[in-house]
Amino acid sequence: MHFPLWLKLFETAFVAVLVVVYARTWGWANFLWFSDIALIGSVPALWLEDALLASVLALLIVIPDGFWGVSYVARLATGKRISGLSDYMFDAAKPRWLRALSLFHLWLPALLLAMVVTLGYRAEALTIAWIGGYVVVWVCRRFTDPVENINWAFGFGGRPQTRDAPWSGFASMLVAFPLVIWLPTHFLLTWIA
Repeated sequence: MHFPLWLKLFETAFVAVLVVVYARTWGWANFLWFSDIALIGSVPALWLEDALLASVLALLIVIPDGFWGVSYVARLATGKRISGLSDYMFDAAKPRWLRALSLFHLWLPALLLAMVVTLGYRAEALTIAWIGGYVVVWVCRRFTDPVENINWAFGFGGRPQTRDAPWSGFASMLVAFPLVIWLPTHFLLTWIA
């Protein structure tokens, strides 16, 4: 066993609470965010100590959640906004306890990186993340509210794309995710593992 029981129990309990609260507060579509997929997937990845699952999940979120963490901590420390990724964390209209659940964005990349370093990186994870990621973005585009813009299926940023052709935002994300997030993370994980 590579990971301690307390860590597995903590992650499992945290995810169980988060799933119940988020389902009631944000609805089930919220679980299509790559970060939520990675958080929920971290539970079986930890219990099974599965290198492939940990590798796929790390590919999906290490860069975006790392940037979320930088954005959040920088704004907390300096009051200056770096990006809109963590803006909701400073929305006083949302209860603090609810916003506090999103702090998983700070530790999840580190947990997945630790799993990859310990268990090894599986290169075939890139293909799985690429295909699975495309399916998730398509599902977001097809079945979710454009106002939510989950995984930026309607264009980069917090708001849906309205300036260009309706599908251009979707098409741009199908190019951006692999080139800006998944491939660089693949090279990083290959190097560190």
